[in-house]
Amino acid sequence: MSDAPRADAAPAAAPAAEAPGPRVSVVVATNRGGPYLAEAIASVHAQTSPAAELVVVDDGSPDPDALRRLVDGVPAPTGAPRPRVVRRAPSGVSAARNAGVRETTGDLLAFLDDDDRWHPDRLRRHVEAMAAQPDAVVSYCRMRTIDADGAELVAADQRPAPDRRAVIRGPGVMLPNLVIRRATFDAVEGFDPAYRQGEDLDLVLAAAAHGPFAFVDDVLVDYRYHPSNTTRSYRHLATSIRTILRHHRAAALAAGRRDLVEAYDERLRANDRFAWWSAGRAARAAWAERRASSALGDAVWAVRFSPTAPVRVAAGRLRGARSR
Repeated sequence: MSDAPRADAAPAAAPAAEAPGPRVSVVVATNRGGPYLAEAIASVHAQTSPAAELVVVDDGSPDPDALRRLVDGVPAPTGAPRPRVVRRAPSGVSAARNAGVRETTGDLLAFLDDDDRWHPDRLRRHVEAMAAQPDAVVSYCRMRTIDADGAELVAADQRPAPDRRAVIRGPGVMLPNLVIRRATFDAVEGFDPAYRQGEDLDLVLAAAAHGPFAFVDDVLVDYRYHPSNTTRSYRHLATSIRTILRHHRAAALAAGRRDLVEAYDERLRANDRFAWWSAGRAARAAWAERRASSALGDAVWAVRFSPTAPVRVAAGRLRGARSR
């Protein structure tokens, strides 16, 4: 499967007697505007199957007039929804997205970060996938990582999740590449405002309790990695992920779902490995810049976060070598 944006022609119009399909509402939450917001909004306007509405939540940006001018200045073709800007006091991305959803009426919800972008068939393919699998509560697609200039950094690696355990283990479902039914979003009470990072993981795990996920086997989202990404703060991210996983694991344990508990344990171990890998990368970068104290701080944090992770990794490699 190629990671290049698709160039399929727009689908033929549905017969007049056919019932209209589900309406998709798009929510963008931002507290900065930034150099990529116009491109993000333009990618919504370019959808071959237009969104029903586009709400941009201004979560306390320092210059709301400039943000509104930026949003209004993105040309919208005929049939594309004009973005509606909703200004609110700064409250964090989870509360901002929840507020954006309350301003919408669509049957399906899609969320776009202010520095990411969609491929033109993104919404059409998701609508088709959820129509083909009516019991699916979430659909998700492949997603690649790009740099600040739009060049590919990491190819898409998402995979199907046939059951709830697979969702827990992590098939690559994140907020940028999912579409969720409004009924499911309401049932799980949206994003938990307590989480400033990893909030999409909490939503995904909660949604998985309500039904299966549909996989769209094509690269339809570009996730942009750049110096101001919040996910670059690896310590906060790894800590938030651990907190969220432990919360859901406790609920599974209380419900007697040992199969789910085992899946959560696997994901927790994977998060420990992520923490060590991230800390190692940060330490190497700091050492190369002759910031020895920072490099030491990264190493000490990793040991405190998960002192047994390297031992488990080494033991796993040893078992793998013996089995060959």
